[in-house]
Amino acid sequence: MTNIMKNIRVQIVDAVKKAIETAVEKGELPEVSIPGIQIEVPREKGHGDLSTNVAMQITKQVKISPRQTAAVIINNLQLEGTYLEKVECAGPGFINFYLANDGFLKNLEFIRQKGEQYGKSDIGKGQRVMVEFVSANPTGPVHMGNARGGALGDCIASVLKAVGYDVTKEFYINDAGNQIEKFALSLEARYIQELNGEDAVEFPKDGYRGEDIKDHVKNYISEFGDILLSEDSEERKKRLVEYALPKNIDRIRMGLAGYGVTFDVWFSEQSLYKSGEFESTMDMLKEKGYTFEKDGAVWFKASCFGSEKDEVIIRKNGMPTYFASDIGYHRNKFENRKFDRVINLLGADHHGHVSRMKAAVKALGIDENKLDIVIFQLVRLYRNGEIARMSKRTGRSITLEDLVEEAGRDAVRFFFNTKTSGSHLDFDLDLAVKQSNDNPVFYVQYAHARICSILRILEDEGVTVPGLEEVNLKVLDKQEEIELIKKLAEMTNEVELAAKSLEPSRLTRYVTDVASLFHSFYNGCRVKGEEEDIMKARLFLVDCTKTVIKNVLKLLSINAPERM
Repeated sequence: MTNIMKNIRVQIVDAVKKAIETAVEKGELPEVSIPGIQIEVPREKGHGDLSTNVAMQITKQVKISPRQTAAVIINNLQLEGTYLEKVECAGPGFINFYLANDGFLKNLEFIRQKGEQYGKSDIGKGQRVMVEFVSANPTGPVHMGNARGGALGDCIASVLKAVGYDVTKEFYINDAGNQIEKFALSLEARYIQELNGEDAVEFPKDGYRGEDIKDHVKNYISEFGDILLSEDSEERKKRLVEYALPKNIDRIRMGLAGYGVTFDVWFSEQSLYKSGEFESTMDMLKEKGYTFEKDGAVWFKASCFGSEKDEVIIRKNGMPTYFASDIGYHRNKFENRKFDRVINLLGADHHGHVSRMKAAVKALGIDENKLDIVIFQLVRLYRNGEIARMSKRTGRSITLEDLVEEAGRDAVRFFFNTKTSGSHLDFDLDLAVKQSNDNPVFYVQYAHARICSILRILEDEGVTVPGLEEVNLKVLDKQEEIELIKKLAEMTNEVELAAKSLEPSRLTRYVTDVASLFHSFYNGCRVKGEEEDIMKARLFLVDCTKTVIKNVLKLLSINAPERM
């Protein structure tokens, strides 16, 4: 069985194209270049099941109003052999299509047939895509700034995989450059202070003052004592970093795993220098004439490639900038590892990095459209109606591990994907743990658990979900049934749109709508105790709803509990 809803969309596109061509042949419209026809679900329930704005797209070509154009197209539409029941023009020129219920009922059969594969497609055609996200500074634990990026990036990778892309998830370890030198200086100062007293050495003004630095030093001393006091500074810093950095990376790895985030590749920035890739990339830019020297530093001519200003890539002291490493890293992504597309997720404070990274990619001779950079906005945590800055357990600034421990993995992942990446997010810790319909993740999970309860109770009475050959779905004609059936039919399209827009928030909204419609169905339509044909049809619908909710939650890496 094929995807009925996809077929219906294809039917509409073909019918609209033929209607325009017929109108041109009859002289009702001038010659027109037909654009890619977009089919969407209208926001308003009364505006049909599917809609297109093609009349507005071609209005400049035909030189008449969109409403007039829509009327001409509608008059030339041939609906025979389709699932279309009625077509209307609405608003400024939308063409709204009303589908016969047969199409939606057929889709229930498709859901049953596909099971856990329902909602997936192959629009990605196996293209190789890398999603690089989190990439937290390894000099400390993962804090709130990276928690949202973790949920967002992981879900973007999930939906891309669901629609047929070959996806690699990557964490870029910034284990070279200034931050590692600062890490080393901070460890050394704390080491000396711990052994010889606070006044033994001055702590670096811009050093890392977190408790984790002190913890590393105390642990090192408990294992190895004061053996580094006799070493010179460079050796001491080197040994302390070699001890602490792997522990930080392991902690980041474990913290993210507890969050449901795992990576296929952990890529070391240091490897770019060891392999010679960084140096060869800088040489290439220089040979192409894309660098210049000024004030003792080396600059990249970013302004020649659309960026607002030129950028320093090698500082006066000979140290590469973070941006310089990133240029080498992106050359590695595209040229060495041959990714067709690269998606980077960055926090709001990296907004200026977008144009200069696009400029660098162009300078490397790579199509800039192959690079997508998703900027996600900040999160404010609230507890008891006030901004929360400290962990309840440790009294320190809140880390990812603290957040997951307090609110639960499912709630954190769901909440972080309730709004588009470009929107600021207020995270209510009290709501996240509340077991009520006000809590969106509880509301959705409860719908799944309620379905499992219905199925369990009936199974205890010897009633199981009927097969296709046992059920007459045409008896499903109540408003609550039809609205739920129509919503279930949208899943594949919602997953594809989430992948195209890189916005998993579409899926949290969608599954919340499914849960809402199921709860309405539950309150208005009994399953147990009805006539057998109605009971079987409703039981079939309930089972299909369970499949959809579970499949969406799986894409979001959120549990679908069977009991609550």
